[in-house]
Amino acid sequence: MLTLAFDTATSAATSALLRDEEVLAEGVSRAVRVLADAEELLERAGAKPRDVQRLVVGTGPGSFTGVRMGLAAARSLAFALELPLAGVSTLDALAAGAPGSLPVIDAGRREVFTMLGGRPAVLAPAELRLEAGTVCVGDGAVRYREVLEALGAEVPPRDSELHLPKARCHARLATDFIAPDEVEPLYLRLPDAEEKR
Repeated sequence: MLTLAFDTATSAATSALLRDEEVLAEGVSRAVRVLADAEELLERAGAKPRDVQRLVVGTGPGSFTGVRMGLAAARSLAFALELPLAGVSTLDALAAGAPGSLPVIDAGRREVFTMLGGRPAVLAPAELRLEAGTVCVGDGAVRYREVLEALGAEVPPRDSELHLPKARCHARLATDFIAPDEVEPLYLRLPDAEEKR
């Protein structure tokens, strides 16, 4: 089964093409390139859009604009190819890429998106309660390295791939394939534009 997956919720957009569990091609770029990236992955694997049997998209949380761009692209592709779509949390995919770690995504406004008690949450990094040695991954972990390390966390080097929400993880976590218009983004707060009204 050929699966195309991508996530545009963070500053590094990821995409992957898998045949069953085997990664055929993957890439990292920016959200604005998501459709071009998908086309390039298909070309590298010698496949055509109609060969894709499953589509998976990262649903956030993350950049409001990035999440919307990814979801719009995924819905458009799913409708055009007449495929169901699965949404996977960016936090879940980030954690799956670094088992045992705590995903920490930069939420702007001096806050992070993370998991608390198994649920997504948004808070200031200093408000996290961490056990000593907790490994934190994601762009939020990189941005707030000093704060997290002062709390007892360990943060891999800035250039570690553990900080990327790999689209291959989204593909492997996807279970519920539904109508494209039923896949919803995971927003934990209002976008900046609405907060200012």
